[in-house]
Amino acid sequence: MSLRLYNTLSGQIEELTPQPGRPLSIYACGPTVYDYGHIGNFRTFVQVDILRRFLKLQGMPLRHVMNITDVDDKIMARAAAAGQSIGDYTAKYEAAFLEDLNALAIEQPEFLARATEHIPQMVGLIEKLVERGCAYRGENGSYYFRIASFPGYGKLSKKDLAGMEDGARVDVDEYDKDSARDFALWKAAKPGEFHWNTPLGPGRPGWHIECSAMATEYLGETFDLHTGGEDLMFPHHENEIAQSESASGKTFARHWMHIRFLLVEGKKMSKSLGNFYTLRDLLLRGYKASAIRFLLTAVPYRNQLNFTFEGLTESTNAVERLRTFIERLRKGEFPAGVNAAILEATERAGKNFIASLEDDLNTAEARAAIFELVRLANSSADRGELRQDNVAPILEVLAKFDQVFAVLEDHDDAVTRFALDWAAKENRLTEATTELVAGYSLSAEAIDKLVEERTKARKSKDFARADAIRKELAEKGILLEDSADGARWRRK
Repeated sequence: MSLRLYNTLSGQIEELTPQPGRPLSIYACGPTVYDYGHIGNFRTFVQVDILRRFLKLQGMPLRHVMNITDVDDKIMARAAAAGQSIGDYTAKYEAAFLEDLNALAIEQPEFLARATEHIPQMVGLIEKLVERGCAYRGENGSYYFRIASFPGYGKLSKKDLAGMEDGARVDVDEYDKDSARDFALWKAAKPGEFHWNTPLGPGRPGWHIECSAMATEYLGETFDLHTGGEDLMFPHHENEIAQSESASGKTFARHWMHIRFLLVEGKKMSKSLGNFYTLRDLLLRGYKASAIRFLLTAVPYRNQLNFTFEGLTESTNAVERLRTFIERLRKGEFPAGVNAAILEATERAGKNFIASLEDDLNTAEARAAIFELVRLANSSADRGELRQDNVAPILEVLAKFDQVFAVLEDHDDAVTRFALDWAAKENRLTEATTELVAGYSLSAEAIDKLVEERTKARKSKDFARADAIRKELAEKGILLEDSADGARWRRK
């Protein structure tokens, strides 16, 4: 395997390698399950999935862990407001997150680690930090990490923290400051607050200690790669390094991968701006899950992605173009033999595809290599120059492409139907979804039968019936496209 990946810690592109005799160990920061995931979250998860799928394509054994943060300040506040237990509140959103992963063809890692199932490990890690003088108990019964005890603090985010006020504390899980403060490892329970009874006293863990404890539990004190969104670099990942390395005296993660968040129509995503979208919002607008996934890979993970609806339409058309091309190859009749120039171009496209991903997961160049092959093969087929023995090598390259990008197999209908069923159950159907509901009143099997009937009507010169079927399908949002290889349909 060869993969050169930018390491946030070193600031260099370095070869990603496993420790000798072990699978490549990956810890990925997962969701905090207090609400439905938005497209900024899913850009990170899709890009990590591209990494995972490419490593598997290269034959690399993996030990991949993703955490589920199911307790923190925000969760506790929202659960209390809803009059629910922490477990009941988060179960709904964890299930939704896993459903959304499936909708976007994101593979689940080998291990899903819930914070609430690892409290003893967190307590043990805090006790070790106290023993080493890196943590202390505050007057309120909470425990804090002493940042001054870790001289390397700031080495990941490259922040200058020389002027930090020693001994100042912060109790919230998230804070947006240039200067750090001693952060909470364990939060003493307030009256009536949900808590665990532990040797540290009644309370709950801080957000940062959760990931350190779970990463160490599954991957050991040193592992190969830590991934997450760029927003987590400081303070969350910085704090993970400080507390983990203070406890073990060893390097925590050898390699750090951070995915940039996206803009929406050129602006930061915000509910106040009206440009905040969950995956389900987009599905209920009629956009296909495959197109959403494909758009989230349009630029390399370290580049800013501008998520636009024009871009989403372009991604829809791009996926459709690839699927149409594959169907043409599978159903078309081509002259016997092989076109040597096309075979050479196919081999070159396959090599360029792999080389682009090996070079810091350059998804843009990897996609371009495949579309260049599609353009060449289509134009060659139009001129009658594509030969039968060219088909299998092209399909093989496309199969490798789909092992990574996962958009060629059409599961879009099933995903949209799932979203519509969910919206109906949650009473979220609106006037805007009326046309979409109508378009999915016909199953794929029913549409296939109508298309077949239309084909027979045309062959028997019953053009009135053929036109009536086309009109019926169009009224339900089904577009027909006639070609030399037969009629194809797609939903608007």
